[in-house]
Amino acid sequence: MSRLANELTIGIDIGGTSVRAAVVDAEGTMLDTLRAATPPTATALEHCLDRLVSELRDRWTVHAVGLAIAGFLSPDRQTVRFAPHLAWREVAVPAEMTQRWGLPVFAEHDANSAAVAELHFGAAARGHNTLVLALGTGIGAGMLMGGEIYRGSFGVAPEFGHIVVVPDGRPCGCGKHGCLERYCSGTGLVDTVVELLAQSEPGHSVLAAESQADPGSLTGRRVAAAAAEGDPIAVAAFASLARWLGQGMAMIADVFDPDLIVIAGGLGAASGLYLDEAREHYTTMVTGAGHRQLARIRPTQLGESAGVIGAAKVAELGLAALAEATAYPGGHAQ
Repeated sequence: MSRLANELTIGIDIGGTSVRAAVVDAEGTMLDTLRAATPPTATALEHCLDRLVSELRDRWTVHAVGLAIAGFLSPDRQTVRFAPHLAWREVAVPAEMTQRWGLPVFAEHDANSAAVAELHFGAAARGHNTLVLALGTGIGAGMLMGGEIYRGSFGVAPEFGHIVVVPDGRPCGCGKHGCLERYCSGTGLVDTVVELLAQSEPGHSVLAAESQADPGSLTGRRVAAAAAEGDPIAVAAFASLARWLGQGMAMIADVFDPDLIVIAGGLGAASGLYLDEAREHYTTMVTGAGHRQLARIRPTQLGESAGVIGAAKVAELGLAALAEATAYPGGHAQ
């Protein structure tokens, strides 16, 4: 190993579609990675995590694990209260995993993990009040205020994926209709393609032929690849995403007034297909357009790895906090 072993932690990004794990060093470099499909039950998910951690520990000496979880966590991040795309409900995940693995385990919201990674190693390094929007299976959001994560009073802020941008729009798993997530996530992008295909003439899109032959072939990744190749349906779908993303960012800016917005997540890696157009919509839709300073809007520098790297950084910071508490059990050193 080229790094001291005590600098290594495991970061695991647990999303609605896939679970990605990596050994990460103190500079945010991923040394070893594994990926698996997200299992549908809590028991299967925990067994999946067991396997990933075991495989990585067979090859590396690590001292802690960080979990980036797409769901609501308690304010102390010791309990996963609800995860719309995962099976955990009111589960003390860090404590259970600590017992299973014999390692300190720390949990964080997946978008907050991405924000931590972008702050320390990526696009948010120079932001003061920063919004990180993670566009993946759903939409996660992290807010950094003066470099610190803002969690709200009860640990669930911010859920910007569930602000309503389309009144009476598509139904959302949260119970509302027209949420940003239903138009600007990977699943929302696929829904837009399905709607556009239903309205289009046959034979004008490669996606049309593919979806007729195999409806399961329509994924956010495939739509992004088709858009990059100029497929008209895919291009139109990203134009729709850009419109609603611009409106969503404008609504958020009216409340939060960030100086920097970072677009992360799986679709963040494809930001070249829509970010310029989204930025234009944001510029015209924000209140006071033309008479106020606007946030810089940047794509992720870490791509889909932000959640994993951030989770590993959360573990590193958690270890440091444990060491300090052990060294000075009555408080900080004077």
